[in-house]
Amino acid sequence: MIIFLGTPKIETERLILRRMEIKDTQKVYNHWLSDERVSDNRASAVHKNILETSERVAKIISNYASNEFCWWAIEQKVNSELIGEIDLYEFDNTTGNCEVSYSIGYEWWNQGYGTEALMAVVEFGFQYMNIHKISAAHNTDNPASGKIMSKAGMIKEGIIRHMIRNAKNQYKDCVVYGILHEDYLETYDEKRILSIEKIAEDNAWEKSNPH
Repeated sequence: MIIFLGTPKIETERLILRRMEIKDTQKVYNHWLSDERVSDNRASAVHKNILETSERVAKIISNYASNEFCWWAIEQKVNSELIGEIDLYEFDNTTGNCEVSYSIGYEWWNQGYGTEALMAVVEFGFQYMNIHKISAAHNTDNPASGKIMSKAGMIKEGIIRHMIRNAKNQYKDCVVYGILHEDYLETYDEKRILSIEKIAEDNAWEKSNPH
């Protein structure tokens, strides 16, 4: 059974993964949601104005009321710059499986931030939430995302034709990756999470915390 712990603050070597805040709206808009280079790899359309982003951020914040909501803003430790977002979703309590997705602002591509954030969330899912399998997918036009998934220990499982239809009404084939708990135990030879904020006050957190 999945142990839901909400969205605690997670610290890695270079990043802080934290809850989204209203004050983040402008940077969310500027850094990725209004950027065609980033949004072209997403199923949803590029944001045309800040109001769209404001509504989206407000919805994310309201969803933090649920302990089953896991959505992090990705922030650089060195300067507190907001560079992206990452979330776990599509939880299935029958199988213990879920999915992960992420977006990194174009300015911070090819610097290892996506891999670092993904590895931390994978570790959180397996070590703290009792997840059995985490899956992800990227469209075939975006092989760089597949490199991130591979570096995070995920295994390429195949291609699903016309898996999504984007905002431009184009069908896209997607490459699917996955990592099992047993894969994680075999490949993660060191901890990526330096610290994690305890936000749950019930027994669920104590049962999930391996430290």
